[in-house]
Amino acid sequence: MNRELHFEIKQGVAYLRLNRPEHGNAINLALANQLLQAAMQCHHDPEIRCVILTGTGRFFCVGGDVADFVQADQNTSILINELASTLHLAMSSLMRMSKPLVVMVNGITAGAGMGLSLIGDLVIVDEKAKFTPAYSAIGLSPDAGLTWQLPKLVGMRKAQEILLLNQTLSAISALEYGLITEVVSSDQLETRVQDLVNQLMNSALPALGQTKQLLWASHQNSWTSHLEYEAEAIANLSSEVTAQERIHAFLDKKRA
Repeated sequence: MNRELHFEIKQGVAYLRLNRPEHGNAINLALANQLLQAAMQCHHDPEIRCVILTGTGRFFCVGGDVADFVQADQNTSILINELASTLHLAMSSLMRMSKPLVVMVNGITAGAGMGLSLIGDLVIVDEKAKFTPAYSAIGLSPDAGLTWQLPKLVGMRKAQEILLLNQTLSAISALEYGLITEVVSSDQLETRVQDLVNQLMNSALPALGQTKQLLWASHQNSWTSHLEYEAEAIANLSSEVTAQERIHAFLDKKRA
Protein backbone atom coordinates (compact mmCIF):
# COMPACT_ATOMS: atom_id res chain seq x y z
CA MET A 1 0.00 0.00 0.00
CA ASN A 2 1.33 3.43 -0.93
CA ARG A 3 1.35 6.01 1.84
CA GLU A 4 0.29 9.03 -0.20
CA LEU A 5 -2.17 7.15 -2.42
CA HIS A 6 -4.26 4.19 -1.36
CA PHE A 7 -4.76 2.10 -4.50
CA GLU A 8 -6.65 -1.18 -4.59
CA ILE A 9 -8.66 -3.24 -7.04
CA LYS A 10 -11.80 -5.11 -6.04
CA GLN A 11 -13.93 -7.11 -8.49
CA GLY A 12 -12.87 -5.03 -11.49
CA VAL A 13 -13.19 -1.65 -9.75
CA ALA A 14 -10.07 0.38 -8.99
CA TYR A 15 -10.22 2.60 -5.90
CA LEU A 16 -7.84 5.57 -5.84
CA ARG A 17 -7.88 7.40 -2.53
CA LEU A 18 -5.70 10.46 -1.90
CA ASN A 19 -4.15 9.57 1.44
CA ARG A 20 -2.55 12.59 3.13
CA PRO A 21 -5.41 13.55 5.46
CA GLU A 22 -3.10 15.34 7.89
CA HIS A 23 -2.25 17.74 5.04
CA GLY A 24 -5.73 18.00 3.55
CA ASN A 25 -4.60 15.54 0.86
CA ALA A 26 -2.36 18.26 -0.56
CA ILE A 27 -0.49 17.09 -3.64
CA ASN A 28 3.25 16.68 -3.22
CA LEU A 29 5.59 15.11 -5.78
CA ALA A 30 5.29 11.65 -4.23
CA LEU A 31 1.49 11.73 -4.43
CA ALA A 32 1.57 13.05 -8.00
CA ASN A 33 3.93 10.27 -9.07
CA GLN A 34 1.88 7.58 -7.35
CA LEU A 35 -1.30 8.94 -8.93
CA LEU A 36 0.38 8.84 -12.36
CA GLN A 37 1.45 5.21 -11.90
CA ALA A 38 -2.04 4.24 -10.72
CA ALA A 39 -3.65 6.13 -13.60
CA MET A 40 -1.48 4.31 -16.13
CA GLN A 41 -2.41 0.97 -14.63
CA CYS A 42 -6.10 1.88 -14.70
CA HIS A 43 -5.72 2.94 -18.32
CA HIS A 44 -4.03 -0.25 -19.52
CA ASP A 45 -5.10 -3.07 -17.17
CA PRO A 46 -7.95 -5.01 -18.86
CA GLU A 47 -9.07 -6.37 -15.48
CA ILE A 48 -10.00 -2.83 -14.36
CA ARG A 49 -13.42 -1.87 -15.70
CA CYS A 50 -14.30 1.19 -13.61
CA VAL A 51 -12.37 3.66 -11.43
CA ILE A 52 -13.34 5.61 -8.30
CA LEU A 53 -11.25 8.60 -7.20
CA THR A 54 -11.74 10.17 -3.76
CA GLY A 55 -9.93 11.56 -0.72
CA THR A 56 -9.29 10.40 2.83
CA GLY A 57 -10.70 12.33 5.78
CA ARG A 58 -12.47 15.71 5.76
CA PHE A 59 -10.93 17.00 2.52
CA PHE A 60 -10.94 15.81 -1.05
CA CYS A 61 -7.79 17.78 -1.90
CA VAL A 62 -6.60 21.29 -0.98
CA GLY A 63 -4.31 21.56 -4.02
CA GLY A 64 -0.54 21.62 -4.23
CA ASP A 65 1.47 21.32 -1.02
CA VAL A 66 2.39 24.96 -0.37
CA ALA A 67 4.77 23.96 2.42
CA ASP A 68 6.86 22.16 -0.20
CA PHE A 69 6.88 25.31 -2.34
CA VAL A 70 8.32 27.31 0.55
CA GLN A 71 10.87 24.65 1.39
CA ALA A 72 12.09 24.54 -2.21
CA ASP A 73 13.10 28.21 -1.88
CA GLN A 74 15.03 29.22 -5.03
CA ASN A 75 13.98 25.99 -6.76
CA THR A 76 10.25 26.60 -6.31
CA SER A 77 9.60 27.11 -10.03
CA ILE A 78 11.40 23.85 -10.87
CA LEU A 79 9.38 21.95 -8.27
CA ILE A 80 6.06 23.43 -9.36
CA ASN A 81 6.79 22.69 -13.02
CA GLU A 82 7.59 19.05 -12.25
CA LEU A 83 4.63 18.71 -9.90
CA ALA A 84 2.12 20.23 -12.32
CA SER A 85 3.46 18.26 -15.28
CA THR A 86 3.26 14.95 -13.41
CA LEU A 87 -0.23 15.67 -12.13
CA HIS A 88 -1.36 16.69 -15.61
CA LEU A 89 -0.12 13.42 -17.09
CA ALA A 90 -2.05 11.49 -14.44
CA MET A 91 -5.21 13.50 -15.07
CA SER A 92 -4.90 13.10 -18.83
CA SER A 93 -4.53 9.33 -18.50
CA LEU A 94 -7.60 9.10 -16.25
CA MET A 95 -9.65 11.27 -18.59
CA ARG A 96 -8.61 9.49 -21.79
CA MET A 97 -8.98 5.90 -20.58
CA SER A 98 -11.91 3.92 -21.93
CA LYS A 99 -13.09 2.96 -18.44
CA PRO A 100 -15.65 5.21 -16.66
CA LEU A 101 -14.22 7.40 -13.91
CA VAL A 102 -16.39 8.31 -10.92
CA VAL A 103 -15.03 11.08 -8.69
CA MET A 104 -16.43 11.07 -5.15
CA VAL A 105 -15.83 14.53 -3.67
CA ASN A 106 -15.94 13.83 0.05
CA GLY A 107 -15.10 17.32 1.31
CA ILE A 108 -13.48 20.68 0.59
CA THR A 109 -11.43 20.90 -2.59
CA ALA A 110 -9.23 23.79 -3.71
CA GLY A 111 -6.66 24.75 -6.33
CA ALA A 112 -5.37 21.74 -8.25
CA GLY A 113 -7.74 19.64 -6.14
CA MET A 114 -10.66 21.48 -7.71
CA GLY A 115 -9.33 20.73 -11.18
CA LEU A 116 -8.75 17.10 -10.24
CA SER A 117 -12.27 16.77 -8.84
CA LEU A 118 -13.86 17.83 -12.14
CA ILE A 119 -12.26 15.23 -14.44
CA GLY A 120 -14.74 12.46 -13.65
CA ASP A 121 -17.32 11.18 -16.08
CA LEU A 122 -19.58 11.33 -13.03
CA VAL A 123 -18.78 13.68 -10.14
CA ILE A 124 -20.75 12.86 -6.99
CA VAL A 125 -20.37 15.37 -4.17
CA ASP A 126 -20.94 15.47 -0.43
CA GLU A 127 -23.49 18.16 0.39
CA LYS A 128 -20.95 19.81 2.73
CA ALA A 129 -18.20 20.04 0.11
CA LYS A 130 -16.93 23.35 -1.23
CA PHE A 131 -14.95 24.29 -4.32
CA THR A 132 -12.48 27.16 -4.48
CA PRO A 133 -9.76 28.02 -7.05
CA ALA A 134 -7.47 29.56 -4.39
CA TYR A 135 -4.67 30.40 -6.85
CA SER A 136 -4.88 34.18 -6.68
CA ALA A 137 -4.67 34.01 -2.88
CA ILE A 138 -1.04 32.87 -3.23
CA GLY A 139 -0.21 34.84 -6.38
CA LEU A 140 -0.36 31.97 -8.85
CA SER A 141 -2.34 31.19 -12.00
CA PRO A 142 -4.45 28.02 -12.30
CA ASP A 143 -3.23 24.60 -13.33
CA ALA A 144 -4.88 21.13 -13.29
CA GLY A 145 -6.97 22.11 -16.29
CA LEU A 146 -9.19 24.67 -14.59
CA THR A 147 -8.82 27.29 -17.35
CA TRP A 148 -9.74 24.57 -19.88
CA GLN A 149 -12.59 22.92 -18.01
CA LEU A 150 -14.41 25.87 -16.48
CA PRO A 151 -15.19 27.78 -19.71
CA LYS A 152 -16.56 24.59 -21.25
CA LEU A 153 -18.65 23.64 -18.22
CA VAL A 154 -19.97 27.02 -17.05
CA GLY A 155 -19.19 29.46 -19.91
CA MET A 156 -16.46 32.06 -20.22
CA ARG A 157 -18.10 34.82 -18.15
CA LYS A 158 -18.81 32.58 -15.18
CA ALA A 159 -15.34 31.05 -15.44
CA GLN A 160 -13.81 34.53 -15.33
CA GLU A 161 -15.90 35.39 -12.28
CA ILE A 162 -14.97 32.20 -10.41
CA LEU A 163 -11.24 32.41 -11.15
CA LEU A 164 -10.57 36.14 -11.07
CA LEU A 165 -12.63 36.74 -7.93
CA ASN A 166 -11.49 33.48 -6.31
CA GLN A 167 -15.06 32.49 -5.59
CA THR A 168 -15.89 29.64 -3.23
CA LEU A 169 -18.78 27.52 -4.49
CA SER A 170 -21.02 25.36 -2.35
CA ALA A 171 -21.93 21.91 -3.58
CA ILE A 172 -25.37 23.17 -4.58
CA SER A 173 -23.91 26.12 -6.52
CA ALA A 174 -21.48 23.78 -8.29
CA LEU A 175 -24.45 21.61 -9.28
CA GLU A 176 -26.48 24.58 -10.50
CA TYR A 177 -23.56 25.80 -12.63
CA GLY A 178 -23.12 22.37 -14.21
CA LEU A 179 -19.73 21.63 -12.67
CA ILE A 180 -20.77 18.35 -11.06
CA THR A 181 -23.25 15.52 -11.53
CA GLU A 182 -25.05 15.11 -8.22
CA VAL A 183 -25.08 16.27 -4.58
CA VAL A 184 -25.66 13.62 -1.90
CA SER A 185 -25.96 13.72 1.88
CA SER A 186 -22.81 12.74 3.76
CA ASP A 187 -24.28 9.50 5.10
CA GLN A 188 -25.40 8.39 1.63
CA LEU A 189 -22.34 9.41 -0.40
CA GLU A 190 -20.51 6.08 -0.57
CA THR A 191 -23.73 4.11 -1.07
CA ARG A 192 -24.79 6.33 -3.95
CA VAL A 193 -21.39 6.07 -5.62
CA GLN A 194 -21.43 2.29 -5.30
CA ASP A 195 -24.90 2.15 -6.84
CA LEU A 196 -23.70 4.16 -9.83
CA VAL A 197 -20.58 2.01 -10.19
CA ASN A 198 -22.76 -1.12 -10.19
CA GLN A 199 -24.88 0.41 -12.92
CA LEU A 200 -21.80 1.26 -14.99
CA MET A 201 -20.33 -2.21 -14.49
CA ASN A 202 -23.56 -3.74 -15.82
CA SER A 203 -23.44 -1.56 -18.93
CA ALA A 204 -21.71 -2.33 -22.21
CA LEU A 205 -18.27 -1.01 -21.32
CA PRO A 206 -16.97 -0.77 -24.91
CA ALA A 207 -19.92 1.51 -25.69
CA LEU A 208 -19.22 3.64 -22.61
CA GLY A 209 -15.57 3.97 -23.57
CA GLN A 210 -16.42 4.99 -27.12
CA THR A 211 -18.98 7.49 -25.84
CA LYS A 212 -16.27 9.07 -23.65
CA GLN A 213 -13.99 9.46 -26.67
CA LEU A 214 -16.77 10.98 -28.76
CA LEU A 215 -17.65 13.51 -26.07
CA TRP A 216 -14.04 14.68 -25.63
CA ALA A 217 -13.48 14.83 -29.39
CA SER A 218 -16.52 17.10 -29.77
CA HIS A 219 -14.49 19.97 -28.30
CA GLN A 220 -12.26 20.21 -31.36
CA ASN A 221 -14.17 18.51 -34.18
CA SER A 222 -16.33 20.33 -36.69
CA TRP A 223 -19.98 19.27 -37.01
CA THR A 224 -19.42 17.32 -40.21
CA SER A 225 -16.20 15.64 -39.11
CA HIS A 226 -17.81 14.66 -35.81
CA LEU A 227 -20.77 13.08 -37.58
CA GLU A 228 -18.30 11.01 -39.61
CA TYR A 229 -16.55 9.99 -36.38
CA GLU A 230 -19.89 8.97 -34.84
CA ALA A 231 -20.84 6.91 -37.90
CA GLU A 232 -17.51 5.09 -37.90
CA ALA A 233 -17.65 4.47 -34.14
CA ILE A 234 -21.16 3.04 -34.05
CA ALA A 235 -20.42 0.83 -37.07
CA ASN A 236 -17.26 -0.53 -35.45
CA LEU A 237 -19.05 -1.25 -32.17
CA SER A 238 -21.89 -3.05 -33.93
CA SER A 239 -19.49 -5.77 -35.08
CA GLU A 240 -18.28 -6.53 -31.55
CA VAL A 241 -19.61 -9.47 -29.55
CA THR A 242 -20.97 -7.30 -26.71
CA ALA A 243 -23.14 -5.24 -29.03
CA GLN A 244 -24.35 -8.24 -31.04
CA GLU A 245 -25.38 -10.11 -27.89
CA ARG A 246 -27.25 -7.10 -26.53
CA ILE A 247 -28.98 -6.39 -29.85
CA HIS A 248 -30.21 -10.00 -30.08
CA ALA A 249 -31.30 -9.95 -26.43
CA PHE A 250 -33.25 -6.76 -27.04
CA LEU A 251 -35.03 -8.26 -30.02
CA ASP A 252 -35.79 -11.51 -28.18
CA LYS A 253 -37.27 -9.55 -25.29
CA LYS A 254 -39.36 -7.41 -27.65
CA ARG A 255 -40.71 -10.49 -29.46
CA ALA A 256 -41.56 -12.16 -26.16
